[in-house]
Amino acid sequence: MTHTAPTRTLPGEPGSGATVSLRNVVKTYGSHRALTGIDLDIAPGEFIALLGPSGCGKTTVLRALSGLERIDGGSIRVDGVDVAEVPTNKRDIGMVFQSYSLFPHMTALGNVEFGLRMRRVAKVDRRTRATDAIEMVGLGSHGERFAHQLSGGQQQRVALARALATRPRVLLLDEPLSALDAKVRVQLREEIRRITRDLGITTVFVTHDQEEALAVADRVAVMRAGRIVQIGTPEQLYATPATTFVADFVGLTSRVPGVVVGGAVEVHGVRLPLLGAPQADGPVLAYIRPEDVAIASAGDADAIAVTVVSSSFLGSLRRTQFRLPDGSLISAQHDVRDHPVAGAAAFLSLRLSAVAASAR
Repeated sequence: MTHTAPTRTLPGEPGSGATVSLRNVVKTYGSHRALTGIDLDIAPGEFIALLGPSGCGKTTVLRALSGLERIDGGSIRVDGVDVAEVPTNKRDIGMVFQSYSLFPHMTALGNVEFGLRMRRVAKVDRRTRATDAIEMVGLGSHGERFAHQLSGGQQQRVALARALATRPRVLLLDEPLSALDAKVRVQLREEIRRITRDLGITTVFVTHDQEEALAVADRVAVMRAGRIVQIGTPEQLYATPATTFVADFVGLTSRVPGVVVGGAVEVHGVRLPLLGAPQADGPVLAYIRPEDVAIASAGDADAIAVTVVSSSFLGSLRRTQFRLPDGSLISAQHDVRDHPVAGAAAFLSLRLSAVAASAR
C-alpha cells in the first residue's frame, strides 16, 4: 500500500520526488550481515520512516541509498534507474545527519551555498537558491550568523536548508532530531514534514523513536536484525502488529500472562481476540496497550483487583502502573484528575481489543 504526497516544487525548479525501489539489498561487514534482502518501494513524494533498535540496519539502508555504502547484492533504483554503481554526488539525493556538520567559519547562508558551489551553480543563482532555502526553514533573519551564534535547533534547520537548496529528488534524514531537546524536536519534526509535503520530495527518515516515526510518516518500516519485519501506515502498525516484536517496539505495551483457549486469549477472566495467525491452546504473554486498560469499580463486570505501584503525571494524561494478582505489572492511561496512590487497592477493566501474544 502506498501513499503519494502532493507534488510541489522548490522555487524556480520544475520537478517532483522520485520513485525509489530496493530489491533484495544485501550488505555485509566481514562476517556480519548488516542487511539481509531488503525490499522496499517508495512512491514519489512519500515520507517513509525506518524504525528500529540500534544496530538493526536502518542507517545502513540510508547510507546505501545515498551511495556512502557499497551494497553486496541486490539493486537500488531511483526513477527506474539502478544507481548501485553511481557515485554519491551523481545521485541527486540530499542528506541531513544527526550531527549538524556546519562549517564554523561560514555564515548560515554560506553553509547553505556550499553544496551549490560544489555543483558549480552560478554565483547569482546560488545566492538566490540559498536565500530561498533559508527562508523556507524559517531562518530568513539569521542568514549572516555563524554556527556558534545559532541554537541547536537553528543549526539543524541550516543543515536541512543546505540539503533542500540542491533541489534533491530524494531527501535522507539520519536521526536529525536526536540531539535536540523535546520541545524543539516536536517543532522541527513538524516543520520537516510540512516542507517535504509542500515540495513533494520523496523522504526517508531514520529514527529509533517510535513516537517520532508514527507522528510524521506516511508509512513506517520496522526493522530488526537487518530485515524489514513489517511496513504499513502508523495506524496499521499500532493497531495490527504482525509480530510480538512490533507490538512491543511500536508503542507502549504491558506483557501480561494469559492462556489461549479456542482462538482467543483469556487474561484474568477476560476473553480478548488474538491478532495474527491462530495459536495453539496454552499459556502465552498478552501484549496490552495502556489505553486499553481502564480504572474500574469493585462492582463492575470483569473488574480485576490490583495494587497501585506508581503513577506519573504526563500533562494531558496520567499513566499508572498496577500489580496484578499474579504479580505481573500492567499500565493504564487515564484522566489526570484520577490520582492513584502507591500501595492502594484498585480495580481495572480491559477493553475487548485484539492483542498480540507470544508463547511462554
